[in-house]
Amino acid sequence: MPTLFDPIRLGAVTAKNRILMAPLTRGRATRDHVPTDIMIKYYAQRASAGLIISEATGISQEGLGWPYAPGIWNEAQTQAWIPITQAVHDAGGLIFVQLWHMGRLVPSSVSGMQPVSASATKAPDLAHTYEGKKPFDVARPLEIAEIPRLLDDYERATRNALSAGFDGVQIHAANGYLIDEFLRDGTNLRKDAYGGTPEHRIRLLREVTERVISVIGADRTSVRLSPNGEIQGASDSHPENIFLPAARMLSDLGIAFLGLREGTPEGTFGRTDQPKLSPKIREVFNPPLILNQDYNLETAQEALDSGVADAISFGRLFISNPDLPRRFFEGLPLIKDNIATWYTQGAEGYTDYPLIGNEIPA
Repeated sequence: MPTLFDPIRLGAVTAKNRILMAPLTRGRATRDHVPTDIMIKYYAQRASAGLIISEATGISQEGLGWPYAPGIWNEAQTQAWIPITQAVHDAGGLIFVQLWHMGRLVPSSVSGMQPVSASATKAPDLAHTYEGKKPFDVARPLEIAEIPRLLDDYERATRNALSAGFDGVQIHAANGYLIDEFLRDGTNLRKDAYGGTPEHRIRLLREVTERVISVIGADRTSVRLSPNGEIQGASDSHPENIFLPAARMLSDLGIAFLGLREGTPEGTFGRTDQPKLSPKIREVFNPPLILNQDYNLETAQEALDSGVADAISFGRLFISNPDLPRRFFEGLPLIKDNIATWYTQGAEGYTDYPLIGNEIPA
């Protein structure tokens, strides 16, 4: 069986190890969602990951509601990503951009417009805004006539990702955001061709993925799903019925890899009693399968040994351990991250964690 330190082919690219960096919202862009210079250092520091999946990046003003998160829908944003991808490549790394539409989780005070979703629903809890925590808005249902415009947004973002030098893209279809809201029967109450049956509910995911593939190729396209548990108020009564057909469809399209964020009853960042679906998804999804959520060195290797996972993506461990692969390889102590600095705008808790090295010794 492979180890975490063995290379792996992910579509068109070969990752030098199976320790991937998961997407992590960090909030270091401008209010206009333009990446900033400090992000160059941040991503370059973490280039020893087999593959970096960037923080979730907005495909449009409509779809981006997180303060100081980056976008990739206009020229200024695209140009600002270029030195970031170049720095990662110069350090010997690979980087995909994660394409993000937040759906009903977009606060109108950030985007300037009412959020859209599968149906007229409202997320629970409070939104993170420039003015502090506020209740979410009631979303309006995305009209069928608007779907072509949405697909155009994904196409434009994908073309911009190519111009910016990314090695590929990942479609964010997890965590209760727009595509996930269409997948789950708790948020998709539609009676049209995008609601009701599993086939109809996965239609938007299929159309988005096909449009992205038409620009960048299946071998540079990835998707992220969160197939079990309630996330940000989004849930499904029978997740097997929707996520297995979705995974089979993505396998048939030949995407580079599929990432799964799966909760557990003991999860440190969201808990659920719904069982993990990765073993069953493994049976219907042929390309590499990447698992995520609460893994450490030992449990990650166990997931590879089981044959369910081909690689593991790590999130919070990469925040405070920019050279995580080397620390794993040499058995070095891991540094604890500081949650208070996750979304602040400075270097503290972002680029000031100590770095031992960028390469795994031969």
